[in-house]
This record gives sequence, structure tokens and C-alpha cells, in this order.
Amino acid sequence: MPGVPQVTQGGPKTFVPADNAFVRGGRLVEAVAGGRIQEAGAASTKVLGVALTDAIAPEDVNTTTTTDAQGRPVTPLYSLPTSVAVAYGGTEVPVTYAADAAFGDLLIAAAAGTVTPGAVAGQIVGRCTEPLGVTVATNPVGLARITV
Repeated sequence: MPGVPQVTQGGPKTFVPADNAFVRGGRLVEAVAGGRIQEAGAASTKVLGVALTDAIAPEDVNTTTTTDAQGRPVTPLYSLPTSVAVAYGGTEVPVTYAADAAFGDLLIAAAAGTVTPGAVAGQIVGRCTEPLGVTVATNPVGLARITV
């Protein structure tokens, strides 16, 4: 093949959350059917990276006009975005930890898009780069270099 076009360089890449899925910034996301994403489950092997903002599926946006106590129409003026940028491939970002981690620990997916120390082949998503490590009881958010 004489040349290959580069699709992305260093990310982030934008994805749309799956129907009924709420994606929170700083959480791992995984691929699901239809080319959409959701927060990664524990031990996921389909992690795409870390969501950089909160987002909901387009189907879940509330565009219905409701009424207040006096019967006046009330239309929502703001909704969460329906797409989200996902960091990956060597990007260092703050993530939410499920368990304490030391500086340099390898990380795998834990429940609800969080990370936890672990070194299971095929499940490693990054490395803890928080200089003093992460203590979940005092602050569950810390830096991680995402390698997926």
C-alpha cells in the first residue's frame, strides 16, 4: 500500500453515548453496539479511553415542555452534550479511582468507569501518574496516563 491516511493523531476522538447511558467526565468508557459508548464495567477489555466531559445519549435529551405550579409552560434551556471527547493513547488526564493506588501502579477498569490497580494481561488501561499516589478516602481523583 503506497500510503495510509492518518485518521487521528493523539486524540481526543468524539463518541456518542448509548441510549440510556450517562457518561461522566474522568471516567473510562467502553465500546458498545452501534458505535456508541458507555462507562466501562469492571475488567472491561473494550475500554476506548477517558471521557473528558459529561454527556447523555441524544435520545435522552428532555425537549418536552412542562408546566409549572401555575400552569405556565416551562421549556428546558440547557441539556448535557450528546457527544463526548475521549482521551486515549498516552494522554495524561485526571480519572476517578475505585481503590488506593501508588505512583506508577498499572491500572485496569473497575465498576462505573473507575480505575483500580491491577496487571491483568489484556485489561491494562494505563498507569497512575499522581506523584503522591491516590488515597480514595480523601480524594478519589488523580492523574493517570491512559495507554489504550
